[in-house]
Amino acid sequence: MEFRRRSVEIAVFLFIFVTVIVEKMKQMKRAVPFLYPGKRILFLILTLCLLLLSPSLKGEVQLNDSATVSLLTASPWNGAVYALFGHTAIRVQDDSTGVDAVYNYGFFDSSKPGFIYDFVRGRTDYILGVTSFQAFLDEYSDRGQQVIAQQLNLSPEEKQQLYRALYENALPENREYRYNYFYDNCATRPRDMVERYAAGVIHYPPTAKDQSYRDLVHESLVHYPWYSFGIDLLIGTEADSTIGVREKMFMPSYLMDSFEKATIRKNDTLTLSLVEQSELILTQDHGRNGIPPKDLFTPVVAAILLLLASLMISLLQAVKLKKSRLPGLYDSFLYGIIGLGGVIIFFLMYFSSQPATNPNWNLVWMNPVALLAVPFFWVNSAQRAVYSYHFITFALLTLFLLGWVFIPQQLPLATIPFSMSLWVRSATNLFLFRKKKIKNRRFTSSREMKAAWGQ
Repeated sequence: MEFRRRSVEIAVFLFIFVTVIVEKMKQMKRAVPFLYPGKRILFLILTLCLLLLSPSLKGEVQLNDSATVSLLTASPWNGAVYALFGHTAIRVQDDSTGVDAVYNYGFFDSSKPGFIYDFVRGRTDYILGVTSFQAFLDEYSDRGQQVIAQQLNLSPEEKQQLYRALYENALPENREYRYNYFYDNCATRPRDMVERYAAGVIHYPPTAKDQSYRDLVHESLVHYPWYSFGIDLLIGTEADSTIGVREKMFMPSYLMDSFEKATIRKNDTLTLSLVEQSELILTQDHGRNGIPPKDLFTPVVAAILLLLASLMISLLQAVKLKKSRLPGLYDSFLYGIIGLGGVIIFFLMYFSSQPATNPNWNLVWMNPVALLAVPFFWVNSAQRAVYSYHFITFALLTLFLLGWVFIPQQLPLATIPFSMSLWVRSATNLFLFRKKKIKNRRFTSSREMKAAWGQ
């Protein structure tokens, strides 16, 4: 209240000051006409001062005691990969002052030059954006998402401090932050802000079961097997460690559930629920945002088909039923794709600051060396090097498949048939190399024997 009173006093003072100056300039105009242009200049300067001062008068409003602060949680949206995990924002509402703003830590500019490269490197900057609550509702209603509001049990002082912090954080010079999909995202930021400005100790009850980061990702992508498979390839052993209730809050749905059960310990005798009340403000439109039809062509199916293709080509090649360039083209495609995937994994492991990417056992079968080996498949003089490559690949994959159950990383099931495709092709090439070598040796011996008899 004191802030509003002082703001009004300043505005009244400036109005009176400008009025007095204008009247004086009118008198000066009549007395000294050539000074009249100075009035315009002075009026322009005073107007500019008012404009510069106006943000400080309007920016941070003193909230009424009846103001509310709510955590908004949106359900997943099937229109974009990043939205499949849901979303979190903070709403500040005060009917007496007209404040009804939503603070959203999930803004980013994908059109920014180098966005994908920066994201892979772990150097993506997200932005705290501010929209009206109505604009927020319109956007999520159009998408068909469910939105639940949890009104937080905060004192007027705590609400004001949180609102001030959000306002300052949203200023152009403060609004960017370095995004991290496990440790610093659109859900963890609101949690941290609430914890920082809620006077007291917030206690979150433990969750029902032990889970890892990977388990939670699988839960969100259960209807999207290819997205789940892709993420499984990119994150390593660190993602399989059991995490606590607070770490699980990187998922908006887990943050909402944890807030619902959380308490604030104000002192030795006073403990309050963190959430005062919850309200469903948007219901999910399953017509626009429903569960997608089941995809029959899953990574496992694709891997099995690839394994069958490898077996068929190897059989044809081994018995020489058909002599063609097909095996070489197939190997170039297979090892080339595997090598490209290995380059991405290798880059994430050693040149990126993204979390949970190193170590990653997928690098054993998805190795970037395969990409380097492909050109030598077509060079006759490099066959010894190609033989060595296939021998090492065969040995590594044999150990990899035999020791599958001992690998300290939850690898996708499709990894087995994918790895076996490589194993079959390397084994076939080794067999053919050995067979050709034996044949050449016999041919050489035969020529030597004939030459000896001829003598």
